[in-house]
Amino acid sequence: MQKTILMTGCSSGIGLDAAHGMRERGWTVFASCRQRVDCDRLRAQGFISPLMDYTDAETLRSGLGEVLEHTGGTLDVLFNNGAHGLPGAVEDVSTDGLRSIFESNVFGWHELTRNVIPVMRAQGHGRIVQNSSILGFVSFPWRGAYVATKHAIEGLTDTMRVELGDSGIHVILIEPGPVTSKIREKAIPHFEKYVDWENSALRDRYEASLLKRLYESTGPDRFELPASAVTAKLVHACESRRPHPRYYVTVPTHIGGVLKRILTTRAIDRILARLR
Repeated sequence: MQKTILMTGCSSGIGLDAAHGMRERGWTVFASCRQRVDCDRLRAQGFISPLMDYTDAETLRSGLGEVLEHTGGTLDVLFNNGAHGLPGAVEDVSTDGLRSIFESNVFGWHELTRNVIPVMRAQGHGRIVQNSSILGFVSFPWRGAYVATKHAIEGLTDTMRVELGDSGIHVILIEPGPVTSKIREKAIPHFEKYVDWENSALRDRYEASLLKRLYESTGPDRFELPASAVTAKLVHACESRRPHPRYYVTVPTHIGGVLKRILTTRAIDRILARLR
């Protein structure tokens, strides 16, 4: 029987590449999106694409139900991937904005994962793969809201890995650095809705750095890798007999992991201050 994987956030970037990559390896891929137009586009490409929006619990239940109907009630892998950014200084991100990003980047992941775990417990095996970030363990300036969600995901994932250690369910983190995607472009509406930068004490810094990064295309970031780099780690996480608890992707993530272990907090702060 073909192995089955449910992915979220498959409209573009990492999710879209992973959907194609895993299908090419013979997996049955359920490539979910939060907008129906994207689901329709993926269905036209031959995917089963349930509508699943992390901010809408009903779509999570109905989408998972659609998957289980196709599989006869089983699922080998859940790949939590869909998320969005909310750039801005912590002092300028409205509390409503912080609630909003936690709803999609944390609470929705938790809701879907809780619904999948009983399925995997019943079958005696499964893998839950969480697409985190270097920002799950390093706190870059201007990314506070996103950093907070990824730190939360890392904490929940590490705890689940221990709690599910004797269940046959592997719980795995993937931690990319700069990877080609549309996350910057898709963050703009959230920035415009929840960050009043024009009345910020840091307005000059917004104009000098963040606004240019958001609105002006400057080409790939240094060390940026294509989304296929994440797919390669996902393949190992799904197919290896002994998957790693976490997978670093890109040079900055490896460097960040080393520096986090060997440097003091003050030293790391001095390095990150250069990015303000």
